[in-house]
Amino acid sequence: MARVTSGYAAPLGHRARLVAVAAEPEDLAPRALRGLAAVADELEVRADLVGDPDPSRLRRHFTGQLTYSLRSARQGGRSAAGTVERRTRLLRAADHYELVDLEAMDDACPELLAAIPARQRRLSWHASEGAGRAEGVGLREAARRLRERFAAMSAVPAALYLLVPRSGAQYGSAAPLLLAGLRRTDVTAFASGPAGLWTRVLAPWLGAPVVYGRVGAPGADGMPSADRLRADYGLPALAPLSALLGIAGRTPGRSLSPRLHNAALRELRLPALYLPFQVDRFPHFWQWGSDFGALGGLPLRGLTVTAPHKESALQAADVADAEASGSGAANLLWLDAGRWRAATTDAVGALRALALHGVDPSGSEAAVVGCGGAGRAVAWALRAAGARVTLVNRGAAHGREASARLGLPYVPLSRFSPAGYDLLTHATSQVEREPFPVAAADRDAVVLEMAYRDPPTALTRASRARGLLDIDGWQVLSVEVREQFRLMTGHQMPETPPLRSLCRGFAERAAAHGSTASRGPAPTHRTRRETP
Repeated sequence: MARVTSGYAAPLGHRARLVAVAAEPEDLAPRALRGLAAVADELEVRADLVGDPDPSRLRRHFTGQLTYSLRSARQGGRSAAGTVERRTRLLRAADHYELVDLEAMDDACPELLAAIPARQRRLSWHASEGAGRAEGVGLREAARRLRERFAAMSAVPAALYLLVPRSGAQYGSAAPLLLAGLRRTDVTAFASGPAGLWTRVLAPWLGAPVVYGRVGAPGADGMPSADRLRADYGLPALAPLSALLGIAGRTPGRSLSPRLHNAALRELRLPALYLPFQVDRFPHFWQWGSDFGALGGLPLRGLTVTAPHKESALQAADVADAEASGSGAANLLWLDAGRWRAATTDAVGALRALALHGVDPSGSEAAVVGCGGAGRAVAWALRAAGARVTLVNRGAAHGREASARLGLPYVPLSRFSPAGYDLLTHATSQVEREPFPVAAADRDAVVLEMAYRDPPTALTRASRARGLLDIDGWQVLSVEVREQFRLMTGHQMPETPPLRSLCRGFAERAAAHGSTASRGPAPTHRTRRETP
């Protein structure tokens, strides 16, 4: 990976302040508060969600700074308090909290400003439903509109300014550009909603003094837990940063990839950050990535791509490897000498996971259930390895299309029986029930599950109960993440902590099922039809 320098490269040892947000009553239990001591610098009480707790009780269990927030329904909160009640509660909070949130549109009145000094104010703006969007507006123009809003807010002195646009087409993406342009240490801005998660994470590297994470589980507003901010992104510490990597998909916030990639980047001291990008239309996102890199000074250098965007990723590349071209899909893009390259690591993930269990697919009868990008890549790889491959898919149109592309036979899932196959690969998103009747599989069949879940998928559970050799998606993930990291950065993913500790759950699963992932290939598992 090119080591691009940037004005945003934070010096070693630089850090933000992590604010834990109490949004549920149980977040304020003594045990929860004491547990924040090693996690958060500050605690924000969302009084519109948890009421007004006794500040003295909070301080008995949490010694950091306290912030009081009474978010109104107008700004996306739950408070329906009238003007008199609201001002009474804010004034009372000012006697006990270091910071009191004042909503820029309604609370900047003489009464409150006279009683709450500037050093105690956090002036905020949260876009209401339908407001703050910039559909059809370019990234530069959206950033300009945010600067105008901040200019109006900054007329009221405050210790901290908070701007939270909704994660519309451009407006949410403009929040980091606002920070980059202002270069102030008293402003934070990020987009709301799950699609805005990456803007929350990136904000401290662009000058925001704080980062917010929930005490408990992530919220519908896209705020992650404080624990996840630390585990996945290394916050509140801010390592040097000059380029972005990431994962693009419909629900990337649930992926383990940010945790694994960022741990490796920190271990190797590479100046990059791996972020989750929620993407609806990949071509639109691809153009945005180019614009954001040019305007914000943090270029996108590599991208993991999940369904349904793998075909679009292949089309975006300048050059593609044989597996991606052959299967018609790519799950990895990276910049190499000025050109975007595409690859599919699904193929190498499947073959290496099989090899680690001593499974040689050569000469075997293999069925691949699922004809999406991953299924086609695995089918392509198995055929190249000498297997006789049959495609299986629920939707007939996609099944026939994949069959024509790859030149392989196709069987509808409704008519598929696993009997007679040496290798059964599952590559769909169906994880709650068996995609095919495992009881009908041959006793010496090998099952390869591409999806990873904890607890295991229904297919994995059924295969293990039957006593079949099962290779679950955690083992495929381990192979794929390492290959993706190598291609995007030019470095091998380290084996040393913290990566090993982050993958301990996978290591334990692998050991329990005979995997020798850290010791080299296992003895060859010969399938029933393979010639010795």
